[in-house]
Amino acid sequence: MMTSGANELEQVDQSFLLDLLGYNCVQAFLHVEPVMKKICRRHQLRPVEFTVLSIVSANPGINQKRLGETINVSAPNLATLLDRMEQSGLLTRQRSRQDKRSHELVLTTAGAERYEKARKQVEQHKSHPALTEQEHRQLIKLLQKVFLPQ
Repeated sequence: MMTSGANELEQVDQSFLLDLLGYNCVQAFLHVEPVMKKICRRHQLRPVEFTVLSIVSANPGINQKRLGETINVSAPNLATLLDRMEQSGLLTRQRSRQDKRSHELVLTTAGAERYEKARKQVEQHKSHPALTEQEHRQLIKLLQKVFLPQ
C-alpha cells in the first residue's frame, strides 16, 4: 500500500495532452489569467471589459458589429456587455455619421481614465517571468498564427 506522499512524488502522465494545442493553451491561460483578473478587479473591470475598452480606445468610432467580430463575441452577448458598460459610465453609443443604422462606441472620460490606469498595470505584467523577451515575442507570434487571419 502506497501512502499519499509517495503518490504525490510520481509524475502524472500527460504525454498525449501535452501534444495538443488546445490543452497547452488552456493550461497556460489558467496560469496567466489570475494576474489579469486581479489587475482588472483593482479597477472595477472584468477582463472582457478591459478588452473592449482597449479596442475602442485604439479604434475611435468602431461599431458594435466590428467589435464583436474582432473579439469573437456574439451580437446578443455583446449587446448585453455594452449595455452594462454604458450603465457603468465606461462608454457610450453614438449614432454613426456615415451609417445612421449603426452606432459608434466612444469611451467616456471615466472609461478612458479607468482603462489607462489598468493598462499601465497590465503592461507591467504582459510577459511571463519564465519567458525571455525573445521567447515572449515568438510565443505571441505563434499564437496569433492560430487565430488571426493570414
